[in-house]
Amino acid sequence: MDTQSLKAFLAVAGAHSFSAAAEQLHLTQSAVSKRIQQLETQLGVALFERHNRTVSLTDAGTALLPRARSILDLVADTTQQMENLSGDIAGSLSIATSHHIGLHRLPPVLRKFVQAHPNVDLDLQFMGSERAYQAVRLRQVDLALTTLEQTPKTDIAAIPLWQDDMVCVCSNNHRLAGISKISLQDLSSESAILPEPDTITYQLINNVFAAEGLTLKAPMPTNYLETIKMLVSVGMGWSVLPASMINDEALTIIDWPGASLRRQLGAVFLKHRTQSNAAAALLKLLHASADD
Repeated sequence: MDTQSLKAFLAVAGAHSFSAAAEQLHLTQSAVSKRIQQLETQLGVALFERHNRTVSLTDAGTALLPRARSILDLVADTTQQMENLSGDIAGSLSIATSHHIGLHRLPPVLRKFVQAHPNVDLDLQFMGSERAYQAVRLRQVDLALTTLEQTPKTDIAAIPLWQDDMVCVCSNNHRLAGISKISLQDLSSESAILPEPDTITYQLINNVFAAEGLTLKAPMPTNYLETIKMLVSVGMGWSVLPASMINDEALTIIDWPGASLRRQLGAVFLKHRTQSNAAAALLKLLHASADD
């Protein structure tokens, strides 16, 4: 089977649209349609049911979907194994990471990597934890540096690298700063400035309140911890941030009324994906930078 036709099939199946798939693949819509038609002719079945503005998989398309992924994965892994035989550390390396890791953990590692391996073309993409896991699973990136999920995934390898002890903070002039002993109920009644709900950090915090039947009031979600710190410092709400970020005299640390909050940061990648020499070299440097 033609791998380009299979890639077009997966793109249309994922986007439920020929036009969206064309945009994703940087092709014209007619080119995508032609590749799908060629695949349908070769297999002798219709793969999609066409609707007004969307498409859906037929039974044959649904049966082909996991096989198409397996075929493309096998081709990609075989190609990578052949390239690795040269021993060269070169080519492209795509990494997903959070802004916090990119600002506070990665710079010394990337500095060493770029100096040691100038022939590697790095592509750094910033995204939240949930999206990073998805990008790894879809092979959109080679690996991701993100907050690790508490429950391991069967298809994804996770390597713990750094640990963030989290502290609860508010501004010095916030109402909470004047309370000697704060409860989860007190926090629940005040606005919180937190990452978006689909992030592991938010889920970690939310689980504490949900266990007590409480809800969070978080009207302004943002994944940029530096932005959260700024918004908290001007009195717009409380938050939970890595202790390493708290060096501002405008912030007051609140005694957290629940169990200690700690998040694990690390590298994630597909277990059965052949890593490039460049990815292996970066992982080696990341291991060296890990917390004891």
